[in-house]
Amino acid sequence: MAKKRKWWSGLLVLSLVGVLFTGCSTNNTAGSSTSAPAATTAPAESAAPDATEAPAADAPVDGGTLVTSSFSDIVNINPLLVNDTSSGDVAQFVFAKLYNLDREGNVQAEDWSLAAALPEISEDGLTYTVKLKDTAKWSDGQPVVADDVVYTVEMAKNKETGSPLISAFDKVKTVEKVDDHTVKFTMSQIYAPFLYALVQEIVPAHVLKDVKPTEMQKNPYGTDPAKTVTSGPWKWTAWKQGESHTLDADPNYWGTVKPHIAQIVYKIYADQNTEVQAIMKGDTDHISAIPVTQVEAVKADGKIDIIQKPGAQYEYVNFNFDGKNFPDGYGLFQGQKTRQAIAHALNRQGMVDNILKGVGALMNAPFLPDTWADPGDAAVNYDYNAETAKKLLAEDGWVADAKDGILVKDGHRFSFELQYNAGNSRREQVAAVIQQNLKDVGIEVKPKAIDFAAWIDQNVTPGKYQALLLAWSLNTPDPDAESIFSSKYFPPAGQNSGWYKNEKLDKLWVDGYSTVDQDKRKEIYKEVGKEISTDLPYVFLYQYGQAIGTGPRVHWAEEDAPEPSLGYGQFFHAIKWWVTE
Repeated sequence: MAKKRKWWSGLLVLSLVGVLFTGCSTNNTAGSSTSAPAATTAPAESAAPDATEAPAADAPVDGGTLVTSSFSDIVNINPLLVNDTSSGDVAQFVFAKLYNLDREGNVQAEDWSLAAALPEISEDGLTYTVKLKDTAKWSDGQPVVADDVVYTVEMAKNKETGSPLISAFDKVKTVEKVDDHTVKFTMSQIYAPFLYALVQEIVPAHVLKDVKPTEMQKNPYGTDPAKTVTSGPWKWTAWKQGESHTLDADPNYWGTVKPHIAQIVYKIYADQNTEVQAIMKGDTDHISAIPVTQVEAVKADGKIDIIQKPGAQYEYVNFNFDGKNFPDGYGLFQGQKTRQAIAHALNRQGMVDNILKGVGALMNAPFLPDTWADPGDAAVNYDYNAETAKKLLAEDGWVADAKDGILVKDGHRFSFELQYNAGNSRREQVAAVIQQNLKDVGIEVKPKAIDFAAWIDQNVTPGKYQALLLAWSLNTPDPDAESIFSSKYFPPAGQNSGWYKNEKLDKLWVDGYSTVDQDKRKEIYKEVGKEISTDLPYVFLYQYGQAIGTGPRVHWAEEDAPEPSLGYGQFFHAIKWWVTE
């Protein structure tokens, strides 16, 4: 999945205006240590579609169950702690955001947003005043008020909370309640992406106000449906860990637009292949990541609607710079030439051509191709060249062992573990290519697949790994990526999980968001692209797209169809969708 906020994505991985989601993704430690409550209701099964039935009438119908799915379970759906795509999947059904994005990625106050209108922004760009709807309510009947927003932002800013939202809100000098439905944000400096930071779910102060920041990650809010008060169209009513989540429409939902679908069941499958078989059999109605190798077979089935185009996510290999993760404390990736050699050794174009079947674009920096911040030729492009890689490794002091040819330096073999999430068929194939490519230049790679939720919780978030194969899913169009590359955001609160430090880049990220002039920002991000592609905290692999598949029971108006270019766009306007039995 993916990280923008940035979220680690098991399928893709996401990026946040301060927060990214990993695909399949994360930033908290509560999920795996808290046992899931027993399900209180049995999730409804969807009826298998009848291929001979005519499509539903154009008019929406109320009721029914939508079965959607993933191959990774959640970690924690507390909006303060969401840092992976599975948790975000569930959270976005049950929590209302202050603002939402339209199909073009513009910030809007929608009917289902908590805010009544776009914020009033002062001429100097340092004050944002947000008016809340006076009709919004939590699922326990309490009103959504300014205190909730103030509490959410103050907890997000507090390092002791360990929230991935910290980089989105730590430029807020003060957040004040003007009245019950008005909040005033005063910034400590210009922060260009702040409007996107407000595309954010909030938490109920009346439920959590007595929870200390240091205790938030272990609090059952976000891991126990019975204790998770929500504000969205559906309520989280049951979790069978590793199997399914049940979300039931809230009969007291406050929005003027009510959900048509009475129940959503979010199923967890063992892997992508099993999930694809499920949608072809009618056991699930909607999946967000059909492997490219199976798209044609699914199309041939004839019953599944497929939407496929490059999305807001990119895959990468992340080096860990913390010696504590290596034997004898000897970090293998300290040498810049060593990292550049690895970049040359990887056949990235071959991955796009053979594994992604051409549905992808090479990347050399953390900015999506063809966006305004794309540095283009200013970023270093590493061609696939094993001889160049060997030369750089030799220059950095690595010498082949006479017995097996594996490189050695200072008595340490160049052998490392490459972690990725189990069940992701694309990453399994890419990891095998990486293993072979690096073997060709004398580096031993030991791929290791780990259950996504446990991996994020125990390895990725705390920065305990040697190298990983993962992706970011970008939740907003803004290119700021300080939260994952700045030394201000080391674990556990930050998303710089590889412990990378580059003082020049630290300053460039700040420069990049300290002006709202896009031309000036473009020049700064061009410099970021040049520096980051030279120093290589990551080997940036490619932008890619997920094929979204939807079965014949699911219907929407054209303006409410899924939008792959947005983080969580696979559920764009789901409040307006309907199902037929």
